Amino acid sequence: MSSKHHEIISSIHNNAGESRTEILQLYPGLELSFFSASGKDSFHVCHEPLPRILEINYCISGRIGWNMSNGNRIYLGPGDFSLNTMDVCGNSTITLPNKNYEGLAVYIDLEQLTANPPTPLAGTNVTGELLLEKYCKDGVCTALAGNETIQQIFGAMYRSPKEIQPAYQKIKVLELLLVLSQLEIGREKHMTEYRSEQVEIIRQIHDQLTGNLEQRCSIESLSKQYLMNPTTLKSMFKTIYGTSIAAHIREHRMAYAAQLLQLSNLSISEISQKVGYDSQSRFSSVFKNQFHVLPREYRRNHRKDG
Repeated sequence: MSSKHHEIISSIHNNAGESRTEILQLYPGLELSFFSASGKDSFHVCHEPLPRILEINYCISGRIGWNMSNGNRIYLGPGDFSLNTMDVCGNSTITLPNKNYEGLAVYIDLEQLTANPPTPLAGTNVTGELLLEKYCKDGVCTALAGNETIQQIFGAMYRSPKEIQPAYQKIKVLELLLVLSQLEIGREKHMTEYRSEQVEIIRQIHDQLTGNLEQRCSIESLSKQYLMNPTTLKSMFKTIYGTSIAAHIREHRMAYAAQLLQLSNLSISEISQKVGYDSQSRFSSVFKNQFHVLPREYRRNHRKDG
């Protein structure tokens, strides 16, 4: 793989806030990269287009999304994967809706795969042209929900014991290419694409809810306020943030409550009001489900006095 390609990967990862990067060459023209990022909700990517380099992204944990050249946005959650050539992402914005992501990427020099494939693939139909035509024709980005086979392949790349992990990675990347060459993508679950304007509305709703945790807003009232169908609103929110609106905001409420218990002198009743619960008993029950202890005990164990 060219030094230019490595510069691009390093540039992307350097823009991603607190990040960890590891790049491994498995075969000539075939590389594996591990990437984790946290602390940012978005960052811009601008690099030289590389139309002959195929990038396969797999989400291990967290969530990641990006603007595509057609104006749509797509998101990957745990187990999902995508394929695109590196001209599609040359000028784009990557988003981390929950401010954290861990994943891996396989980079394939399509010309080298065709001209000089790894020995086990010689004589098969696995070529750069096949992958390009099947998954990335005319600048398309294909994003799919990972099936059991795909998840097992990627899982072995990072879950196998350290002493044999390099061997597993070399074997599994070849298995991945064989599976992709045979996969009937028409039968696979494709990730939904959304218009950028729709995604921006969901982000506004998210910011409104997380910025006013003491308030309760119904789906119906949000739907009317933002002129969006309730079903679409709920579906998009779950696609972008990975959970339902209720579950996501509950996590924010409990995290803020835990912070107040540690750092403030507010009573349990006052804290329950600040995170949107009129009933202290209901608040205590939800808090215990989240942290496995009641608020008073949590405060006693985690109190941080100035």
